[in-house]
Amino acid sequence: MAISISVVLLLVVLTVIFLRSGKLKISHALVCALLGFYLASSSLAGDIHHGLAGAADVVSSVRP
Repeated sequence: MAISISVVLLLVVLTVIFLRSGKLKISHALVCALLGFYLASSSLAGDIHHGLAGAADVVSSVRP
């Protein structure tokens, strides 16, 4: 749960930065948000969640 909140926060920050710099239009951000909602309600949601959790496990296991 904490990882998904971190990912969402990171994506929100990146979206705000892109919107403020003019590289991302509001219409594009809305389309991306709608795509996210559709993916969350699709059958791919579980696979996406497991993939992100696996990637987070790999990153957290790396020792500097």
